[in-house]
Amino acid sequence: MEIKVITNSKEETKELGFQLGQLAKPQMVYTLTGDLGAGKTTLTQGIAKGLDIARTVSSPTFTICKIYHGRLDLYHFDAYRLEGLHQDLGFEEMIQGDGLTVIEWPMYIQEIIGDEYLEIEIKLLDEDQREFTLKSNGTTYEQLLGELKI
Repeated sequence: MEIKVITNSKEETKELGFQLGQLAKPQMVYTLTGDLGAGKTTLTQGIAKGLDIARTVSSPTFTICKIYHGRLDLYHFDAYRLEGLHQDLGFEEMIQGDGLTVIEWPMYIQEIIGDEYLEIEIKLLDEDQREFTLKSNGTTYEQLLGELKI
C-alpha cells in the first residue's frame, strides 16, 4: 500500500509524525529518504512527541544514533556516514529491540533493516510544502497506513 500526504508547514509535518508515533509498536522500523532540508528531522520530532518523548530531538548526523526514552524507546539513526562501512556496529540489536527505529539515509544500511518496514520518501515542493510518500513493506505497516487519519 502506498499513500501520499502533502504538508504545508512544519506544524503539519510534525502532526503527521505525531500520528506515526502514536501508531508505533515495538520492533517497527521507519525509513526516511529525502534531500538535505526535506524535513526528516522535523518528521522525527513529531514521531517522538507521539511516543511521549519529552526531550528535544535533533539530527544524529555526527553521532550516527541517538536514543530517546518514552512510551517506546526511539532509536534515531542517520546512516549517511556509514556508506561503505561493512562491520558489526551492533545496530541490529536496536532494530530488533522493543523500540521504534527511525533511519535516515537507509540505503547505506539496507542489509540490516530486514524486509518489513515503513518507507517514507520526502520531497521538498517549496519552502514550506512537503510531499510524503508512505509505502508499506509488510502487513503490519499496511495496517498502520490504514489507521492514519489524513
